[in-house]
Amino acid sequence: MKNNFILASASPRRHEILEEAGIAHSIVPSDADENISLALPPEKYVMELALLKGAAVAKNAKKNDIIISADTIVVSDGEILGKPADFDHAMKMLTKLSGKWHSVLTGYCVIKGESGEASVRYEETRVKFRELTQKETLHYIRSGECMDKAGAYGIQGKGRLLVEKIDGDYFNVVGLPICALAKMLKDEFEIDIL
Repeated sequence: MKNNFILASASPRRHEILEEAGIAHSIVPSDADENISLALPPEKYVMELALLKGAAVAKNAKKNDIIISADTIVVSDGEILGKPADFDHAMKMLTKLSGKWHSVLTGYCVIKGESGEASVRYEETRVKFRELTQKETLHYIRSGECMDKAGAYGIQGKGRLLVEKIDGDYFNVVGLPICALAKMLKDEFEIDIL
């Protein structure tokens, strides 16, 4: 029986990563309550969010459905940076990241249809920003690109101009560590997507 992949996310970036990897899927955005404690260690926080999102969609799953969910955060000096609330918040985040290394963590989860069998992991990528001037930071924020992204930047857009180097999976920074996800599907669910 053919697997029916469902992306439990409205993220156009995650959709694009799956699509470009040749994984046909439908999109069912999760309505999970994402209000969980920021006191959790970042890796537990991001995995918990990914699991919550996937479980919310899996409630209506059919036998051959494979639900994929994810959540991405930026961590700088132990502080979790989600999406900026407004212009000033974005300015504060980008100023904090300027000239320094930070971590991007993506929790990713796979839930198998009616059985509810689930696996959740996280991937971490280190990212270093170049030193940003206030003018550059303001210009980037005014582009509007940063407002719906963790850490107030998108590496796949104009935000690539802020990034000096990365150590780890580029696609993880975009929002879905596709290689790690493919390995999880193969090793834990016997689904080979290659």
